[in-house]
Amino acid sequence: MGFYRSVVLPRFCDLSMRSKRLGPYRHRAVAGAKGRTLEIGAGSGLNLALYPPAVTEIIALEPDPNLIAMAEPKARNAPRPVRFVEASAESIPLPDESVETVITTWTLCTIPDPHRALEEMKRVLRRDGTLTFVEHGLSSEPGVQKWQHRLAPAWRRLTGGCHLNRPIAELVRSAGFELKKLETGYVRGPKIMTFMYEGSATRGSDIPSSA
Repeated sequence: MGFYRSVVLPRFCDLSMRSKRLGPYRHRAVAGAKGRTLEIGAGSGLNLALYPPAVTEIIALEPDPNLIAMAEPKARNAPRPVRFVEASAESIPLPDESVETVITTWTLCTIPDPHRALEEMKRVLRRDGTLTFVEHGLSSEPGVQKWQHRLAPAWRRLTGGCHLNRPIAELVRSAGFELKKLETGYVRGPKIMTFMYEGSATRGSDIPSSA
């Protein structure tokens, strides 16, 4: 599994995330970013070229050094300064209320403790800041949900931890965020892996204490 995880899996992730079907989601996700922006799970850097002029700095958080290495050439050509941070989303090495925007694109599915990660995103987000997300997760159809739950264990092993069946909107709310926008629906492909959550949220009133 060492070779698979360190060599094969990062390239598989990069290839799968390059799908043209996902392009419009990416553009919409970063379009409203501004100020100091934290991207959670920056991966191989496919969003880096898309950030608008309102962004002053991109902090690209990514726990996999192999993906960071793949992203670094893209960062050199990015229109905004990029700083890579090799760290987990469950323990973001940034001060409280230090970023204006947090972006996640197809990331919450793989984080071992998504609730803790979302609490960390909320901690580092300014009180007037915005979390914007595009994620795949639990379908709204009971029949599809049944297959997602059934296939989830095997899928996690194959993909290095990706969960097919996470209720993304519920996770965001449970961390204390207030949803401002939410759209759901399928993108073309097998229903068990293509139910999308696209939205934005702001900090609620309960601010988790720092760990």
